[in-house]
Amino acid sequence: MNNAFYTGASGIRAYQWYIDIVGHNITNSSTVGFKSTTPEFRELINDNMDVNINRELPADSKIKEGNGVRLWHDDLNFTQGNFQTTDYPLDFLISGDGLFALRRDDGTVEFTRNGSFDVSIEGNSAFLVNADGKYVLDGNYQRIQLDYKPESNTIDVEAVKPRLGIFTFTNPNGLTRTDGGSFFESENSGAPEIANPNDYTLFQGSLEASNVQLSQEMANLIMAQRSYQISAKVVTTADEVEQLINSLRG
Repeated sequence: MNNAFYTGASGIRAYQWYIDIVGHNITNSSTVGFKSTTPEFRELINDNMDVNINRELPADSKIKEGNGVRLWHDDLNFTQGNFQTTDYPLDFLISGDGLFALRRDDGTVEFTRNGSFDVSIEGNSAFLVNADGKYVLDGNYQRIQLDYKPESNTIDVEAVKPRLGIFTFTNPNGLTRTDGGSFFESENSGAPEIANPNDYTLFQGSLEASNVQLSQEMANLIMAQRSYQISAKVVTTADEVEQLINSLRG
């Protein structure tokens, strides 16, 4: 098979992934704290072309020929999302750098920009949790126990804000996304550190909207679809040429 066939086939695969990424971004455009993903492409293969037949170049000179494309990396975009005022006292928004920490059922810790929290009543105690029931952690990775009065069923919501743990990473773009839209630390992200209070402002009664720009994502989707169609056409044309060559040989 000729290089055109493989080049077109690699384009089909790469732009299918691109369409999936854009679709995921668009689907989560209303998800609180969601961070969009930006795909990055790289040339797939480089072959050495011997174009020195006439000795016009030094003997060891070669020209590289590219054959195909692949999705090299899907980078997280940590730009700030818009503010959404809710006036609910257990909603929190981080303006600037930082993430909240949550403890999963298996004891591992994940990080999120989604500050939509609630209360879990456990006997005569109350703890701050997220919508999935995961415990929100303080700066020492401990559960945040709320000042709860069972007799009146009231909570001191004003005491919650200063107890929230806010963490940063050397390379937040290197975090690994979970299936719930939160993040795990990775080798690329580095270990979590307590955020510098000068690097963020914490607002109570507000949430951070998704940072997805629908107009840009729709433009990306159109571009990806057209690129997919062109790649498919390259495969079809390469196959037709190969059939023609085979028929002439016969």
